[in-house]
Amino acid sequence: MTVTAEPDVHPPPLPEVQHFKPTIIEPPSGWSFHRLAELWQYREVIYYLTWRDIKIRYRQTAFGVAWAVAQPVLNMILFVIIFSRIAHLSSEGVPYSIFTFAALLPWTYFAYVLQQATTSIVSNPNMITKIYVPRLSLPLAATLGGLVDIFFAGVVLALLMLIEQVHPGRQIVALPLFLLLAIATAFGVGTWLSALNVQYRDVKFVLPFFIQLWLFASPVAYSAHLVKGKLAIIYALNPMASVIEGFRWSLLGIGSPDWSYLPSIAVTVLILITGLLYFQRVEQKFADII
Repeated sequence: MTVTAEPDVHPPPLPEVQHFKPTIIEPPSGWSFHRLAELWQYREVIYYLTWRDIKIRYRQTAFGVAWAVAQPVLNMILFVIIFSRIAHLSSEGVPYSIFTFAALLPWTYFAYVLQQATTSIVSNPNMITKIYVPRLSLPLAATLGGLVDIFFAGVVLALLMLIEQVHPGRQIVALPLFLLLAIATAFGVGTWLSALNVQYRDVKFVLPFFIQLWLFASPVAYSAHLVKGKLAIIYALNPMASVIEGFRWSLLGIGSPDWSYLPSIAVTVLILITGLLYFQRVEQKFADII
């Protein structure tokens, strides 16, 4: 009888268990710059949020992106009738249509961002309560999404300038700086309003009146040079004044930057910093309130 020895079969070694270090998410306490660094870490999320807002805005619309230029064009026509034909306000040597449209370019963007950023937190409850993304990415996505309107409205302005034979000078190279100033202003105010709207839902009802009041307090339909005396000192604190006058100077060559721009730029910086501070202070309560 032949006995066959069984082969010595050893079971395969078990794979090594990988130990992952857990990520602990804690509510922010105090001011820390690493919270802002998170925006860069989540830049892809911000990109998709921005793209989502753009697609939702123009989804199932008959005219598509034409709505991006409808509001400034209609406002321009209204301002031409009231302030140029009836009130005969000065347009500083350029056609009034171009004079006011150059101001409506940043203003329409600013007004749109305020409307979207204010409700950006309360309209995305699942992103606040079920997953973690930097809360600041929501008003930031609303701020970036509004840049589409500036692009298409800018094309219309370029056509108007071509028709009226108004040519920009070398100062147009400064336009990106004033665009950054417009973005900073919109983001700063939008951050304040988005945080306030979580705690006080009255904000969204007051917002349309607030925007309308700010429109007539800004040099959109008229020139800032018409404001004289002590009122000009208060007027210089309007953060949108330097933005609008800067757009006009860059595109049309009207006026030139001077020291009067500094107060409104300082107010923009103040609004941006305090908005970030307030937002970070109250964001730990967002999930409980929503």
